[in-house]
Amino acid sequence: MPPKIRELIADLEKAGFVDRGGKGSHRNYVHPKVARPITIAGKPGDDAKRYQVRAVELAVEEAKK
Repeated sequence: MPPKIRELIADLEKAGFVDRGGKGSHRNYVHPKVARPITIAGKPGDDAKRYQVRAVELAVEEAKK
């Protein structure tokens, strides 16, 4: 069972990412240690896509460095 979008957002916020807004269902999260923003698309209750889960995992790891 894939995680929900709300779980990915919680992981990003726990790692120190900040939502800088977006259009529609898109949210852009930025972190001072991560080179580019992470975009999460979808409603909070939607299942996350595999590529979204991977992008969040990589971004959280990069933020820890």
